[in-house]
Amino acid sequence: MIQLRLAVAMLALLLTFGESYAQIQKHVTLEDVFKSDVFSQKAVYGINWMRDGKYYSSLRRGVTGPVVVKVNVASGEEEEVLIDGAKLGLNFSSYAFNQDESKALLSSEVEKIYRRSSKAVNHVLDMESGKVQKLMDGEKIMYATLSPGNDKVAFVKDNDLYAVSLADNQVTRITEDGEFNKIINGAADWVYEEEFSMSRAFEWSPDGKKIAFIRFDETEVPEFNMQVWGKLYPEDYKFKYPKAGEKNAEVSIHVYDFDSGQTVSVDAGDEKDIYLPRIYWTGSSEKLAYIRLNRLQNQLDLFYANTNTGASNLVLQEKSETYVDLNYNDDLRFLEDGKGFIRTSEQDGFKHIYHHDNEGNLIRQITKGNWEVSNLVAVDERAKRLYFISTEQSPMERNFYVIGLDGKGKKLLAGNKGTYRINMSKDKKYYIADFTNAETPLKVTLHEASGKEIKVLEDNQALKDRMRNYALAKREFFEFETVDGTVLNGYMLKPSDFEEGKQYPVLMYVYGGPGSQTVNNSWGGARDFWHQHLVQEGYLVVSIDNRGTGARGRDFKHLTYANLGKYEIEDQIAGAKYLASLPYVDSGRIGIWGWSYGGYMSSLGLMVGSDVFKAAISVAPVTTWRYYDTIYTERYLQTPQLNAAGYDDNSPITHVNKLKGELLLVHGTGDDNVHFQNAVDLADALIRADKQFETMFYPNRDHGISGGNTTWHLYSLMTDFIKRKL
Repeated sequence: MIQLRLAVAMLALLLTFGESYAQIQKHVTLEDVFKSDVFSQKAVYGINWMRDGKYYSSLRRGVTGPVVVKVNVASGEEEEVLIDGAKLGLNFSSYAFNQDESKALLSSEVEKIYRRSSKAVNHVLDMESGKVQKLMDGEKIMYATLSPGNDKVAFVKDNDLYAVSLADNQVTRITEDGEFNKIINGAADWVYEEEFSMSRAFEWSPDGKKIAFIRFDETEVPEFNMQVWGKLYPEDYKFKYPKAGEKNAEVSIHVYDFDSGQTVSVDAGDEKDIYLPRIYWTGSSEKLAYIRLNRLQNQLDLFYANTNTGASNLVLQEKSETYVDLNYNDDLRFLEDGKGFIRTSEQDGFKHIYHHDNEGNLIRQITKGNWEVSNLVAVDERAKRLYFISTEQSPMERNFYVIGLDGKGKKLLAGNKGTYRINMSKDKKYYIADFTNAETPLKVTLHEASGKEIKVLEDNQALKDRMRNYALAKREFFEFETVDGTVLNGYMLKPSDFEEGKQYPVLMYVYGGPGSQTVNNSWGGARDFWHQHLVQEGYLVVSIDNRGTGARGRDFKHLTYANLGKYEIEDQIAGAKYLASLPYVDSGRIGIWGWSYGGYMSSLGLMVGSDVFKAAISVAPVTTWRYYDTIYTERYLQTPQLNAAGYDDNSPITHVNKLKGELLLVHGTGDDNVHFQNAVDLADALIRADKQFETMFYPNRDHGISGGNTTWHLYSLMTDFIKRKL
């Protein structure tokens, strides 16, 4: 009897232990993040709204290859396979329909060039007959684009602009002077692609009879030489890269007429040291609009050009004592029937929406307030409504609104705490919402324009279920005052077994560049789950948005103008001191890390904040702004000739003698963006100053330092450094 009771007791104990053991949550490992993709989320790809407004198409990977499916908006159900890659024998990765959806352009064997540029093999599919037409006998071409008339495809090859007739495969060579590192027609040069977020530099006219394009003459732009390793004799790769203060490409706008075979040059003024980063058809094939910026980017001009004569007239001008941020205000929309245009501007101190008549006169400012319109989603001219995403709820969130063209009737359509991205149908009756917040992976939902949800397209439930097995830290948002009394936003991750009476080392994550944000209520990626790994190893991970970052108005962002690094690093040091004052922080073990601008910040912080930071990891850093490109750098610092102190006073190279802590310097030798030269010169300065540091170079890797085993290697390296030095 006693033995039976003991057996029952032991069984009960084992069952209890088993239940407790099952509830024990796992720690995030590096393998989970970088090898097994445990925390990768699903998305809905390649969504294109169809012209009748009742359907949208979506690209997905089928069992045998890519398929484009047709989805009924009302039911949210797939009704038809429109394109089957397996049946066509094409492993395409992107598709685009022409205006009447009678043809589809399919791209495969895509070869990346720089951040946004690529070339690919392209086919045109006739949707009715199923006939597939290979363009240019399968030669890789760039930016293939169907004409509105459905009869031609324009593209760039070897720096020249072409069009091919689909009826007979006849090729029209629109330009003849394209040459690598000299002349580019219809495609952006390196610096426009990187800093004006563009790659294709041509546009079909509404009737498909003309094509407008930008020509880049980069003959006098200095060449940058990158060595490509891996062969007996390393190869030189030379490309045009205008560093701050150096010669830019000379740009011009041209319009080719297919009927006459003639090209008209647009008169953009006598000054040649300018930027021409945008061209727009206004709705008429006789009138082209374009934007001109001066070299310092503190004056933006909007012009109309007569495409028959090339004559231009100024429509609108905006000036600033600092800079006019085209990338952030890239929302110009021309209304039908000559009813003017909609644009965004920061001219009242916050980014808002404005309505102008066709001559450029202001009709009204549509949105107002001490918050920002982050982007204009759609204009419904028939209903006289605008749809936009804004920071009105919080600078750390993005919510979806509708407002009348008259500035009245503003309504919140999607207001959950977090971050929305919206893809609206062409008829403005439906939209697809991508939503995340700090604790919720991507949720994709289909809605009526009123906001009513029709169907959940993806909720990442499998990822949510996996996450329950892990002891993940919640992102705790906080505020503190910096040296001038400005309140800054930050977040902190604490271990799940956090103890109030214990002191923890801190790793701060920084980017900090103009208009950027790391402190936002949105889902993270692999980098954030690496932070989760560190938290579970006993570290606090913190990020702070310093002055100069985004979503808090023009003055907050432009404070750093002409003096990059000064206020940003003051704020990061102040943030570290604030953390050091907390009872659970080990003030002697505070580190900082960042990538790109964040690499610049972390290396500078370790030097000028030598009494605060014990260690820093600097990945792909700018170490002197003299080595970075014209468009980005001069926007915020003017030229080195005008503002030498702004370039040198806050360069990490200037402050190497102050280094006391531990530095890990990492760079890819094939970085076409922030050149390896930056790391080499910082290393040389540290050696001359007799400062010890650790370094790692990644052969032929670009700014993202990825490919193959690279990401695993890099994050393993950084993890080891943190554990040794903090």
